[in-house]
Amino acid sequence: MDERTMGIRKEFALEDGRKITIETGKLAKQADGSVVVRMGDTMLLATVVAKKELVTGQDFLPLTVEYQEKYAAAGRFPGGFFKREARPSEYEILVSRLVDRALRPMFPDGYRADTQVLISLISAEKNNAPDALAGLAASAALAVSDIPFNGPISEVRVIRLDGKFIVNPTISQISNADIELVVAGSLENILMVEGEMQEVSEREMLEAIKVAHQAIKIQCQAQIELAAMVEKAKTKREYPADAKDEALYELMKSKLYEKLYQNSKSAEGKADRKAAVAALKTEFIEGLTQEELQEKSALIDKYFSDLHKEAVRNLALDEKQRLDGRKPYEIRPIWSEVDYLPSAHGSAIFTRGETQSLTTVTLGTKLDEQIIDGAVYEGKNKFMLHYNFPPFSTGEVKMLRGTSRREVGHGNLALRAIKPILPEGNDNPYTIRIVSDILESNGSSSMATVCAGTLALLDAGVKLIRPVSGIAMGLIADPKTNRYTVLSDILGDEDHLGDMDFKVTGTRHGITACQMDIKIDGLNYQILEEALEQARKGRLHILDEMEKTISEPRAEYKPHVPRIIKMTIPKEFIGAVIGPGGKVIQEMQRETGSTIIIEEVGDFGIIDIFSENKDSIDAVINRIKGITAIPEIGEIYTGTIKSAVAFGLFVEILPGKEGLLHISEIAWKRIENIEDCGLKVGEKIQVKLIDLDKKTGKLKLSRKVLLARDTPPKS
Repeated sequence: MDERTMGIRKEFALEDGRKITIETGKLAKQADGSVVVRMGDTMLLATVVAKKELVTGQDFLPLTVEYQEKYAAAGRFPGGFFKREARPSEYEILVSRLVDRALRPMFPDGYRADTQVLISLISAEKNNAPDALAGLAASAALAVSDIPFNGPISEVRVIRLDGKFIVNPTISQISNADIELVVAGSLENILMVEGEMQEVSEREMLEAIKVAHQAIKIQCQAQIELAAMVEKAKTKREYPADAKDEALYELMKSKLYEKLYQNSKSAEGKADRKAAVAALKTEFIEGLTQEELQEKSALIDKYFSDLHKEAVRNLALDEKQRLDGRKPYEIRPIWSEVDYLPSAHGSAIFTRGETQSLTTVTLGTKLDEQIIDGAVYEGKNKFMLHYNFPPFSTGEVKMLRGTSRREVGHGNLALRAIKPILPEGNDNPYTIRIVSDILESNGSSSMATVCAGTLALLDAGVKLIRPVSGIAMGLIADPKTNRYTVLSDILGDEDHLGDMDFKVTGTRHGITACQMDIKIDGLNYQILEEALEQARKGRLHILDEMEKTISEPRAEYKPHVPRIIKMTIPKEFIGAVIGPGGKVIQEMQRETGSTIIIEEVGDFGIIDIFSENKDSIDAVINRIKGITAIPEIGEIYTGTIKSAVAFGLFVEILPGKEGLLHISEIAWKRIENIEDCGLKVGEKIQVKLIDLDKKTGKLKLSRKVLLARDTPPKS
């Protein structure tokens, strides 16, 4: 084989024997790092490229992670007019976020080179979930590159099915699981967790995370061994270290640290705290010369931020006190209201501290279902949750550029929290859309969305299995001294300055969803277990507060909510209900003002009748019952004359069912011409079914048997 086509490969197996292969050196060789990861017939190409120089004038890593599914990978055409992959779907955005959140903390401090990670699905096996391999592929591309990276890391999906944990399950297995988590980690630590559960305990969730971490360790070791075979990966790039000024730092610490520490105790609101901190910085800057300010502006900003962070963290560690004066376990004041918007099908306001969500629920039909048309996942979705985060919610001015990745991610977390407690079958005939508009934000607006969404669903009359609430937990930890403080219901600043953002949602029976990002090394399971228990208590407190507003679904839907009635008919009647070219069903919809949807399921037709008017629903039900009714010999029917022929009249006795009223059966007296019978087309008459031709199915009717017989002629 030509050496140009030969790659370097590393193979390892999952616990069930399925093999995963990582290959580099064969494709995309002009990238700084590239790999192809394969499991079965599913293949991902991951590349990474970083600029040689650091980005100056900013204090964050300009990292972009993009995941894209190629439709050709599954032998399919993209939908839409252009027939090509365009803007990323919500699913692709969510996968990109999962990978980004795991990679970002692993780059060295001070590394700020423009870095781009691209992951493409290039071959798809229908029952393999490619997103479970995306984190592995991205990390492996970094591992074989010369880009500095404190990895490797990997991601796996773990589910529990019939009491057994499975790593990287098939798509068909996922739908039946009661725990489904995507977990990212390194050899030593867990970095990120996200998933949904069917009201499981904290202990069960921790057990799933531990199973995932064992699989992650194997995948990280495989990357280390692969990188050892790649010459480029043996020498990582060097970037200039950040400029330092110890004298300036010590000066700022002596003048500012104690003031920042005391300011952190003020227990004022977000805006007042922000103004007080800004005033301290301004006071220090005013004592500098213009030359010093110009020369050291960037360092002043950095050191001031570092000192503020240190003060807030030490306050939590030393005095167990927080920025707003709360104890670590305390929840901010909560108030809520339902039925705030009179025209919505369901609405709620949920306010916790300085975070507020105004949420609506809209109930629709099957016609409102979302069509999922991905390269791997296809189908329909009858539950949607959309989260909006306008700039005024944080008192800012920003351009509105469409839905952000953050909005997609927060909405998805809230959706996963609520989905397990939605009713199924006849208890939930509707397509449901929840929209959360964040009106104020200072800490976990996604958890406010979960609470407001639950209240709005109860207000709409949706028969939830149980109410669900959510809470965001934080952590301040000092690994050097083994001190730590777990924080309940964190503020925005505590999220930014802390070491963990851990969101947990659930009912009184257990957890329904979680999302965790860890920013430090060495978070042990003992701390995680403590955080989960503190979260459970906080979650129950929030539920208590919510139930003061509404605790049960409304007994009835609101008057303006369209009703849905389901009917089941034998499969053979579906055609009759629809009619030739849809004539019958269209006529019913036009005459009653209702929407009628028919689905064939097995041996039956499932009919949804949707209308705001009960009378129109009843009219449709009666029409359909008439169409599906089987005429019985001897029964009397009120029918409509549909047409006249020389030998009689055709009468519709049931919708779509006509019988012949022969000229001899119209009356006892002899009628020579049909025009002389005294009956007209469109007239309603009573007839009796006297016979049914078993071969042709034709109905024979009689009117004269219902009339008094004429006096018989004399003999």
